[in-house]
Amino acid sequence: MALNYIWSGFFLVGFVAAVLQWLFLGDNDIFKRIIDGTFSSAKTGVMDIALPLAGVMTLWLGIMNIGEKAGAVGWLAKVIAPFFSRIFPDVPKDHPATGHMVMNFSANLLGLDNAATPFGLKAMESLQTLNPDKDTASNAQIMFLVLHTSGLTLIPLAIMAQRAILGAKDPSDIFIPCMIATYVATVTGIIVVSIKQRINLFDRVVLTWLGGMTGAIVLLIWYFTNVLTRPQIELVSKVSSNLILFSIIIIFIVGAMKKGVNVYDAFIEGAKGGIQTSLTIIPYLVGMLVAISVVRNAGVLGFVVSGMEWVLVHLGLPTEFTPALPTALMKPLSGSGSKAMMIDAMQTYGVDSFVGRLACIFQGSADTTFYIVALYFGSVGIRKTRYAISCGLMADFAGIVTAIFVAYLFFG
Repeated sequence: MALNYIWSGFFLVGFVAAVLQWLFLGDNDIFKRIIDGTFSSAKTGVMDIALPLAGVMTLWLGIMNIGEKAGAVGWLAKVIAPFFSRIFPDVPKDHPATGHMVMNFSANLLGLDNAATPFGLKAMESLQTLNPDKDTASNAQIMFLVLHTSGLTLIPLAIMAQRAILGAKDPSDIFIPCMIATYVATVTGIIVVSIKQRINLFDRVVLTWLGGMTGAIVLLIWYFTNVLTRPQIELVSKVSSNLILFSIIIIFIVGAMKKGVNVYDAFIEGAKGGIQTSLTIIPYLVGMLVAISVVRNAGVLGFVVSGMEWVLVHLGLPTEFTPALPTALMKPLSGSGSKAMMIDAMQTYGVDSFVGRLACIFQGSADTTFYIVALYFGSVGIRKTRYAISCGLMADFAGIVTAIFVAYLFFG
């Protein structure tokens, strides 16, 4: 029901906003922009996302099948089972879904979007086998999706690269603020879903794992800021992430060969599902992208930002951050849209300006909630999302607030 109201609401809000601009601002091209945007978004959903994803899915589902036959995915599931059994109590300890989720989270941590998506879709498919009500999201699927939408990424390589292209003096100066913001968003996601599902976060194992992950992130921050130079940060980020990913492929293949598995046949067996998965998600993906396009082209985000700025002014609060808000507001809706707004903010206000840096932190603080909901739930035919979207947006909001705070702390 949530997607039904949200999808319909996007169209209705977009229509009202367009009519207001036509009547009061004399914008006679507003309706043409909206209709052109719907056609463009529909084409993007199929030609630029679903079809390219088919190739990536075919590759990585094949690699994943090799890893399963090699026993690597099962081994990962056993290693993290003590923690996952607490926050995913409905998932059996040795179930393959645990290993698939670990692979997805690992790829996200390294900023490897192309690999993270196939792993995530495979994890959602595995969780669907445990779901008694196939068209309604299970507790485990909601927890997984919210953790994914919180967008925990240790190394915002794409953002740093874009800053370098635009001539930033120090492209990596947003590294720590991004990490702090995305970590807060992730922890918030865990907390809000755990409260809803009555999961005990004070369990000794949960506290140990969360404390360990926090300590590891703090140590990584210290290493990057005190040991490496700025150029070295970008070099280490680029090399390490791709080296780790390639090493995973080699480990899977070698492990399978040691077990006497026909590696090529295993790859073909797993790869066959790639195209079918991509075809399955097309209606869900096109529907959500078109609705988002209507909101964007109708100028709804501009109205929201202007309204927030008016409120802040009358409350006597600082408004320096409001020009960067379009990036934050677009991020849950569209990754490419928020990236475009981030670039526009850097070009308009300066790549090293407060607004330019804050837009980058917004971009790195969370993931595309609505897109991920449409993609992941659509891939397994889930229509009733329950509280997945609301919890995902709470995590996004925590990331936005934290991004503003750390931007003032580091660059204000």
